[in-house]
Formats: sequence, C-alpha cells, structure tokens
Amino acid sequence: MKTFDLNAELKKIKQNTNKDELGMILVHNGIVRGTSRVGNKSVSIMELSFDKEKLSEAVKKAKENKGVKSVVVWINEGKLSVGDDIMYVILSGDRRVNILKPFEKLIENIKSNVVTEKEIIEHK
Repeated sequence: MKTFDLNAELKKIKQNTNKDELGMILVHNGIVRGTSRVGNKSVSIMELSFDKEKLSEAVKKAKENKGVKSVVVWINEGKLSVGDDIMYVILSGDRRVNILKPFEKLIENIKSNVVTEKEIIEHK
C-alpha cells in the first residue's frame, strides 16, 4: 500500500501559490468502508485500479475553472483493506464560491470515470 503525506502537500500548495490568490484549500480523503454500497454487506478487501490518462484529463479540466489555483490527486491502487486510504483530492483556490463546485465535480468524475473498484464481500 502506498502512503500520502497530506501535510507536505498542503505546505507545497501554500509555498507555491500567490498569497493574494489563496483563500481556501479543500481536501477529500476517501477510505475503504467496512460495508458494501449495495446491500450493506461486510467488505474484506477492495481491489482498485485507475486510468491515468482519464485522471490527467479530469485534473486538467478542474484547473480550468475560475479561481482554482492547484489540484492534487493521489489514488491508491491494488488490494486495499478496510480503513485504507483510497484517494486524496486537494483543490485550492481564491474563494469558496469559485472552488466548491469544481471540487465536487472532480471527485464525482474520478469516482464515475477514472477509478474501477471491486468490493470483495466476506462470506460468513
């Protein structure tokens, strides 16, 4: 399992963004849940993969939004256990009104079009 250093990424964003243009940083941390999306069954493992080209396109599209200053996406790939990090999405920008919707759209795009996940259900 890969790891992600959230504090280091936040520090980079703050150091590399014009202070007059940085008013908000949003962070999403997806985690492997212990129950399935459908049927509320116990999950033992999630197998996750993603399309790097589609991810690159999604990030590029998010950066085109007014007020968005930086986008960082990290996705964990392979067999993940309950409680493991699936992904981090960080979007920074000038004002809440300019970056909330692009942040939400980016996460939805990643979940719908970029990642492929398969929940392995525990058999009791």
